[in-house]
Amino acid sequence: MDVFERMLELSRQGFDCAQILLSIALELEGKQNPDLVRAMGGLTGGVGNAGLTCGALTGGACLLAYFAGRGEPDELPHPALGEMQKEFAAWFAQYAQEYGGTDCNSILAGDPRNKMQRCPLVVQAAFENCMELLERHGVL
Repeated sequence: MDVFERMLELSRQGFDCAQILLSIALELEGKQNPDLVRAMGGLTGGVGNAGLTCGALTGGACLLAYFAGRGEPDELPHPALGEMQKEFAAWFAQYAQEYGGTDCNSILAGDPRNKMQRCPLVVQAAFENCMELLERHGVL
């Protein structure tokens, strides 16, 4: 699967940053979970379309937890989950400096037309960083 092309396809279908990240994660495992994807929509547009924290950042943290977190009472999270999430957040803060911050308003520079140019690149970079962290910490 060409991940970037799939991300663009999901975007054309109306899905946003966090939804795209988790959709790709599910697809990598051969799964579908519309309820999870629907719930990730709460992070759209910077948490409920408020322009706050970018969905690629919050969605990336969720992607890490999807693969390394706890989902059952008798299940333990991967011991590196917290560290991976901290590393991801620090990476994202550094990455987003070129846009002036980690919130949607900064990344879009107050212009919704920037969404088509900037968001796919931000989502792709976030996905790649998450996958690298998961591999480096032995989760994948």
